[in-house]
Amino acid sequence: ELDLDIEGPEKDFLDGLLKVLHEDPTVDRNTIIFMLEDFLGGHSSVGNLVMLCLTAVARDPEVGRKIRAELDGLTKGKRPVTLLDRHSLPYTEATVFECLRYASSPIVPHVATENAAISGYGVEKGTIVFINNYELNTSEEYWNEPEKFDPSRFLEKTKVRVRRNSFCDSGMESDGERPRKPAETEKEVWSVKRNIPHFLPFSIGKRTCIGQTLVTTMSFVMFASIMQEFEIGAENLEDLRQKPACVALPKDTYNLFLIPRKH
Repeated sequence: ELDLDIEGPEKDFLDGLLKVLHEDPTVDRNTIIFMLEDFLGGHSSVGNLVMLCLTAVARDPEVGRKIRAELDGLTKGKRPVTLLDRHSLPYTEATVFECLRYASSPIVPHVATENAAISGYGVEKGTIVFINNYELNTSEEYWNEPEKFDPSRFLEKTKVRVRRNSFCDSGMESDGERPRKPAETEKEVWSVKRNIPHFLPFSIGKRTCIGQTLVTTMSFVMFASIMQEFEIGAENLEDLRQKPACVALPKDTYNLFLIPRKH
């Protein structure tokens, strides 16, 4: 704490924690433990989610081919992928979301702050309430063939405006024919669907998972970076089994192998 710059910005989570303790020395041990649990728990979630994404690729090589084609088309194999590329890699991001849907893990319990009724069922104050992610993510009412692993279910075509510097194919207009402003035209591109009302992998409301941004962004970059550099396979495809409603990996995790790609 002696080396902490109180006036400067926090460089990491530990700086933030030390500042809290400096400003309020009365913070109890349990509060500190809860803060560390959120931070460390988020990191284990990242590792599990990336492993599940790699498992999906090992299980279905076609998913891997589509991801690598998307990555190579953007970077041309000349630079590492970054978080800024996220919106330009919709199929890769959709694969991460499909892994979250496929896992359907319950997350973030809520507590009723007053007596209430939900769909005709009485809920007393103090009752712990979970969103039923398994039902939301596997119901035929919300998803087409929910038992199938299909990242494209999270994709849609959207129209974007792009500038054209010329109205003619040759680009040889005279000064009098050239428009004063660059012309705009529309083209269709694939993008990830946003705000799907029945897809709530990090719960909802004021008590939504505080680590969702950390998990989704770090998982995307790690997964995309591995896919950019390696081919993914499994020693035994029969070992690639997931427990329903569980994002955690089995105690005796199956083995995957990574083969460096030739760019």
